[in-house]
Amino acid sequence: MLQRVALLLLLLASSRAFAVETMRIAMDDPGEEVRVSGRGLGFGPDAEDGTFVAVTSGQATVRRRNGKLEVNGAPVIGDAIRFRGGLEATDAGGPGNEPLKAGSAQVRGDVVVRVFKNSLQLINVIPLEDYLAAVLGSEMPVSFPLEALKAQAVAARTYALQKKLDAYGAAFHMGSSVLHQVYGGVNREDAKTRAAVEATRGEVLTYDLAPIEAYFHASCGGRTESGQDALQRNLPYLQPVDCPCGKLPASRWTATLSEAELRGALKAAPGGMRVTGRTPTHRVTRVTMSDGSAVDGVSFRRKLGYTRLKSLDFDVEASGKNYVFTGRGFGHGAGLCQWGAKALADQGKAYREILSHYYPGAEFQQLY
Repeated sequence: MLQRVALLLLLLASSRAFAVETMRIAMDDPGEEVRVSGRGLGFGPDAEDGTFVAVTSGQATVRRRNGKLEVNGAPVIGDAIRFRGGLEATDAGGPGNEPLKAGSAQVRGDVVVRVFKNSLQLINVIPLEDYLAAVLGSEMPVSFPLEALKAQAVAARTYALQKKLDAYGAAFHMGSSVLHQVYGGVNREDAKTRAAVEATRGEVLTYDLAPIEAYFHASCGGRTESGQDALQRNLPYLQPVDCPCGKLPASRWTATLSEAELRGALKAAPGGMRVTGRTPTHRVTRVTMSDGSAVDGVSFRRKLGYTRLKSLDFDVEASGKNYVFTGRGFGHGAGLCQWGAKALADQGKAYREILSHYYPGAEFQQLY
């Protein structure tokens, strides 16, 4: 724990030196060629204080050729280069504010292109608060009340910093998919997401002085899950709590799968399939087939598809040659419930009350 606190202090000291906390977000794999463009485009070494050379055309094509990098056909030294927008031809490098287009994505901050395995990899180096504005627009409907968006902003900021601590010294801190936090770039920003981020600027949740693992999900179905049962993370602030989302239509779902679909997904004949294990919050831990073989709940959901089997809080019945799943919630169920946050905000709860409900025992800290 002391080591994690020391790392956090080191990160914050570094962020103050550069006047901003940044994240390194891995983006889509572009293959062996990618185009980067933007107004006042320049490139240089993958360093915060590197010297950047202007690209007069405002557009660069980066290729991987024989394991080396080329920019507009000219070889460059090293296995990684950084692009920055907003540079004048005589500017030697200050941070650019102009969005860049890299492949199919448009992002703020810098873009690093590096050799990775047999391809190229894009990494967006972006100020944390700019990153959060886009994450909110990707993770939570902007139509939700501002207090719910503010709660999501604090959770997402905390989650990001905790992942940065875990990945300290690595080429990137997080990905951009549902495996971490969904990040859609500039196009997912909104005036409300920026307002929520700015209103909570620098605020995080901590436990024993370290950022918590602030997991969140769309809907818990009426009661959140423990960190141990949902994520195999026995954390004191991820405990089951009651949630008002259970009364919302958005928390209910059904899915009908044919016996053939189940056989293809599970690689087994499902005849007589039944649930044989549940957590205290009713989520499935074990499904047993007619031949006696069993599948754990997490694997069962993964094999059938996360969007079809939206959660593990379900019941299943045979109907002819089909199986009908009736479920509650969407996601793993641990931590902040987004639809529950909306319901609590609609009841007049402030964002700190919402967060304290879903992360009992966590404390608020103003890091910058």
